[in-house]
Amino acid sequence: MYDPIAIKKVAEKRALDRTSQMMIEKTIEDGVETAWDRLQAQQPQCGFGQLGLCCNNCSMGPCRIDPFGGTPTRGVCGATADTIVARNLLDDLAVGAASHSDHGREVVETLLHTAEGKAQGYQITDAAKLHLIAEEYGIPTEGRDDAAIAGDLARGMLEEFGSIKNRIQLVDRAPEKTRTVWQNLNITPRGVDREVVEAMHRVHMGVDADYLNILLHAMRTSLSDGWGGSMMATDCSDILFGTPTPVRSWVNLGTLSRDKVNIVLHGHNPVLSEMILKAVEEPAAKEAARAKGAAGINLVGMCCTGNEVLMRHGIPIAGTILDQELAIATGAVEVMVIDYQCIFPSITATASCYHTKVVATSEKSKVPGSIYKEFRPETALDTAREIVGMAIENFAARDPNRVRIPDRPVQVMAGFSEEAIRKALGGTYKPLIDAIVAGTIKGVVGVVGCNNPKIREDSGHIALGRELIRRNILVVETGCAAIASGKAGLLVPEAADLAGDGLKAVCKALGIPPVLHMGSCVDCSRILVMAAHVADELGVGIGDLPLGGAAPEWYSQKAIAIGTYFVSSGVYTVLGVPPKIFGSQNVLSLLASQLTGVVNASFAVEPDPVKAADLLEAEIDRKRQALGI
Repeated sequence: MYDPIAIKKVAEKRALDRTSQMMIEKTIEDGVETAWDRLQAQQPQCGFGQLGLCCNNCSMGPCRIDPFGGTPTRGVCGATADTIVARNLLDDLAVGAASHSDHGREVVETLLHTAEGKAQGYQITDAAKLHLIAEEYGIPTEGRDDAAIAGDLARGMLEEFGSIKNRIQLVDRAPEKTRTVWQNLNITPRGVDREVVEAMHRVHMGVDADYLNILLHAMRTSLSDGWGGSMMATDCSDILFGTPTPVRSWVNLGTLSRDKVNIVLHGHNPVLSEMILKAVEEPAAKEAARAKGAAGINLVGMCCTGNEVLMRHGIPIAGTILDQELAIATGAVEVMVIDYQCIFPSITATASCYHTKVVATSEKSKVPGSIYKEFRPETALDTAREIVGMAIENFAARDPNRVRIPDRPVQVMAGFSEEAIRKALGGTYKPLIDAIVAGTIKGVVGVVGCNNPKIREDSGHIALGRELIRRNILVVETGCAAIASGKAGLLVPEAADLAGDGLKAVCKALGIPPVLHMGSCVDCSRILVMAAHVADELGVGIGDLPLGGAAPEWYSQKAIAIGTYFVSSGVYTVLGVPPKIFGSQNVLSLLASQLTGVVNASFAVEPDPVKAADLLEAEIDRKRQALGI
C-alpha cells in the first residue's frame, strides 16, 4: 500500500516544478521506473570513475590509479593519473563535439538538398541571413537566385568538416584579439572532423601522454564545435526555418491536452520537427483527428527539439530531459517522436506501460522497442504524415481512467536570437554597453546545459538565475536551462520585478524578461556571436568582457564541449556537477586556475547556486575593473 505523504515527499525531493512532481507521484503509483530510480539502483557509483582515474582504452585494462598516493600509480601501459584523467576528458569532449557537429552536418546537408530541389517540404525562409553568411564565405550573391547561393554555401560549409585549408571560416567572427590568443596557443580549429578524429587518435594507447598537450587539443576540438559545427547548425536552421524573434507560448507538462491527439517531439534536430509541424497543420490531419473523436491535434516539444519549434513557431514545450518519462506517464501521449541525443534508451519500456508509441526517425539512433520510420529530406513530408496518422489512429487506444495531466502551464517568451536582441537594442550593442559601463547592468552570464537526476530537477538553474538577476546581471540561456527558467516564470517580462533596480529598469523599458531564451543547446553559438559583436564594438577580446558561463545541472559530453569552448573563448565558467578530473591535481590546477593567465578565463566547480553566483559576480567585477568601469 502506497503512502501518499511519503510519495509526495519523494517527488518534492526529485523535482522543483509542481507539474513534474505530480507526474513523479504517478510514476511511483503506477510502478513505472524513472531516471531517479535507476540512479538510486546504481549507488554507490564507482569512486575511481568519478575521479576520472579509470582507463578502459585497451585490453590490457581496465586500469585504475590509487587516488590516495598508494599503488598502483600507473596503468599497465605506464599511463599516470595525469594522462588517464586528461585522456578521459578529451574522449568525453570529442564525443560531445561530434554530437553537436554531426547535427550541424545534417542541417547543412538538408540546406544542400533544398537548394538542389531534392528536399520535400523544405524552403529557404530567411534569404537575408543566407546572403549575409554567403558573403562571409566569399560566395557571390549579386544577380543570383537563392537556391544557387544556398547550394554554394552548403557545399562550402560541408568542406569545413574535412577541410584541407586548415581553418574554419566562421572562426573569423571572433574578435582579432581572441583569435590571436588561439593562434599563440596553436588551438585554432582547422576542421570539424579533423579535430574530432585527431582527438580519438590521441586517446589511443601509446599516443599522447602529456596532459598539457592533450588538454590543448581538447580546447581546439571544442572550438571546432562552438565556432564550427554548432554555429553552422544554428545558421543553416535559421536560413531554412527562419531566424527566431520573440514569441509567447507555454511550458511544462500541463501543455498536454486531455481531448486532443498528443504528439511529443523529443530530441534535437529541427529538420524532423519542422516537417511534423507542417503535417499537423494540414486540413486532412485535423479532419482525421476529429473523425476519431479528438478535438484536434496538440503538438508539444521536449528537450532541444522542443526549443527549436518553441522559438520559431510558439509551439508549447512540455519539459526537459528528465520530463520525457513523465510526459508518457500522463497516459495522454499518443506518439513520442525521437531523433537523437538525450533520449533515454528505457523510453520504450516506459511507453510499454501505457498506450504510447515511440517512433525513432534517425538511422544513427535506433531504440529497441520503437517503431522505426527513417526520416530523409527527400521524403520528409510523407514520413511526417505517416507519423501524424499513426498518432491519430492511436488516440482510440488511450485509457481515460489512466490519464492525469497537470492543469497549470506557465507562459513564456522565447526566441531571443542574437539578431533579435541586437534589433531590440536598435541595431547595435551600444545601449547594452552603455548600461554595463554605467553599472545599470553589471554583466551577462550564459546559463546553459542539462538536467541531472543527482540534482533536484531545475533547482540549480532557477536558484542561480534568480540570484544573478537580483544582482543586476543579465542572464541568457539555452537548452534545458532555458526550459527550467520557463517553468519557474522567469521567461516573461513580468519577471523583471525579481531583478535588481538597474536590470529591472532596462527590462521594463525594452519589454523583455531578465532571463532571455536564446534557443537549443547548439544555439550556445548565438551567445558566442553576441559576445563577439560586443567585443568588436569595444575593440577588445571576448576574454576582456564582463561575461560568465554556468552549467548548474549538466550531465552530457556535449556540455563538456560547450563549457570548454566558453572557457577557450575567454568566458569564465562555473559547473554545478564536478567533472571527472579530480584524480589529477595537475589537470585540476590547469583548468581551474592556470588557464586564466592564458585565455583570461578558467573553470570552477560550485554546486551551491548562491556561491556560484558569488564566483560569477567576482569574475565580472574583475573584468570590469580591468576595463576601467
